[in-house]
Amino acid sequence: MNEYFVIDGAMSSALEELHCPSLNNKLWTASVLAKYPELIKQVHYNYFEAGADCGITASYQASIPGLLEAGYSLAEAEHFITLSVDLFKQAREEWWQNADHTRTYPLCLGSVGPYGAYLADGSEYRGHYKISDQELYNFHKRRIELLHEAGADIILFETDPSLREALVEAQIGEELGLDYWISFSCRDSHHTNEGQTMAECVQALSAYSHLKAIGINCTDPRHILGLIEDLVRVTDLPVFVYPNSGEVYDPVTKTWSGKGDQVSFGDYAYTWYKAGAKGVGGCCTTTEKHIKQVAAARDRFLQMKDIKQIHIK
Repeated sequence: MNEYFVIDGAMSSALEELHCPSLNNKLWTASVLAKYPELIKQVHYNYFEAGADCGITASYQASIPGLLEAGYSLAEAEHFITLSVDLFKQAREEWWQNADHTRTYPLCLGSVGPYGAYLADGSEYRGHYKISDQELYNFHKRRIELLHEAGADIILFETDPSLREALVEAQIGEELGLDYWISFSCRDSHHTNEGQTMAECVQALSAYSHLKAIGINCTDPRHILGLIEDLVRVTDLPVFVYPNSGEVYDPVTKTWSGKGDQVSFGDYAYTWYKAGAKGVGGCCTTTEKHIKQVAAARDRFLQMKDIKQIHIK
C-alpha cells in the first residue's frame, strides 16, 4: 500500500444514502448483513470508486453475543461475521476488474467494534465497562478468529474508549499471531474517552510486535490535529485517523445531529496528512463525498511535498 493512504467512510451513513431500511436497532449495520448484504457490497464498491485504498468490513456491531440475543443461532452469527469479509472481497474484485490499476489494490480491514458497541448505549464513547478483563477477552476472541480465517488482511480494533480494552485485544492478536491496528475514540485533543493520554497508550502497547499502526476514529475532527501531534511525538508506527464529521451522537435515539464547524473535511484531511498522519478516512456521518475530499487532499499534500523536495535539492 502507498505510504500515504485513504481509508473509506462510514458504513451506516452510506447505507442510508442507498435507502437502506431503518438501522435504528441494536444490531445497527450488522442487521444489514442478514437482510440486505448486496447493499453492503455496493457501499464498499462506491468507496473504492471514491478513492479509498483500504476499507472496513461491516462487522463493527456484529458480535456473537449481540447476534445471539437478536435470535440468530451460533452458526448464523458466525456466518454473518465471515460474510462481512466475503462481501468486501467480492466488491474489491469487481472494482479491481474495472479499475485502471494505477490505484492500490484495496486492503481489507476486519472491523472489531468495542464491547460498548454491543451494549448499544453509547458506551464506546465513555468506557469504564463493569466487566472483567477475562470477560472482555471472551467477548472479542471468536470474532477475531473468524475475521482472520475469512481473509481480512488486517484486524482493526476500532473505537476503543480505553487502553484497557486495547490491551485485551492486543493480547488476543499476539496469541493468534495476526497483524492488527488499534484505533481509539477520544474526548478531546489529548485523551481517550476514558482519560488515558496518547503517550500512555503507546508506551503500554510498545511491546506488542503485531501492532502495525495506531490511530483515532469516531472523534470530533476539531480534536484530531492535537492527537496526531501527540502520537507522532512518541511512536514510529504509522498513524491513521478517520473521525466523524463533527456531529454529536445521541445514544437514546441512535442519531447524529449538529453541523460541526465550517472547515471542509478536505481541508481538515490536508492538515492531518501534513501533521504526520499516513492514513485518513471518515467515520460516522461521513460518506463518499468526504472520501473524495480526502483523496484530493492526499494528492494535494503529495504534490506540495514533492515541490518542497525539489526546492531543497
